[in-house]
Amino acid sequence: MQNLNSNIIWITGASSGIGLALAQAYAHRGASVVLSARSADKLEEIRQSLTNPENHLVLPLDLMDSSNFAEKVAQVVAHYGKIDILINNGGVSQRGEAHATPLEIDRQIMEVNYFGAVALTKAVLPVMQKQQSGHIVAISSIAGKFGFYWRSAYSAAKHALQGFFESVLLEEAKNNIYVTLVFPGKINTPISMSAINEKGEAHGEMDHNQETGMSAELCAQKIIHAIDKKKREVLIGNKEIWAVYIKRFCPWLFWRIIKKQSPTG
Repeated sequence: MQNLNSNIIWITGASSGIGLALAQAYAHRGASVVLSARSADKLEEIRQSLTNPENHLVLPLDLMDSSNFAEKVAQVVAHYGKIDILINNGGVSQRGEAHATPLEIDRQIMEVNYFGAVALTKAVLPVMQKQQSGHIVAISSIAGKFGFYWRSAYSAAKHALQGFFESVLLEEAKNNIYVTLVFPGKINTPISMSAINEKGEAHGEMDHNQETGMSAELCAQKIIHAIDKKKREVLIGNKEIWAVYIKRFCPWLFWRIIKKQSPTG
């Protein structure tokens, strides 16, 4: 991998899982990383642990509240002068059947996973347009390719990301701005622990799907490779990603298989 000494990489959801692994990998390659999530203390711990900690910036951010995103973008530009890559990784998962989930929970999941990424992207785009360069990454999910048990709002938000970011990809090509959509499958992260159930509470359990999944570090390497290659879309995972191709080319078989799966693996 090439050295990225002059690159500014902004990562949301940087306090754990894929976001943390991406921050570590990019810092190791020499990039300056903007670390965003809700906990400033946790982000500061991470900054201190990264290669060349003085190069990185802690920027707490809540995807539920986009009212200060323009201010956050101005802080990054004031500190570094530019933004090369924005990785929309922050989000929350779901564990609950649609009929039992109050509409306010659906709205909360959509606000974090869809509108949060959209709002931050809209705030960053003027900077990249002025630069006439940039790369925007949206971390979706294999659930953005098909629905699944206990994931109705989560899957809907991830489906929505594809429509939005494919449109941005087409519109911003004239400004030399690239877009990559990432669809991870089963990745070993704590995402199921904080997933929201029908009561609006944390699921609080490590699902078998996550426990036996690809490491976050390997996933991050594959994401960075896709960004380096300016890929428009990438599926990352083990055998579970074949479900996307089975659904496309042999839908009857897909539905037979998917109905037998467990909501938690």
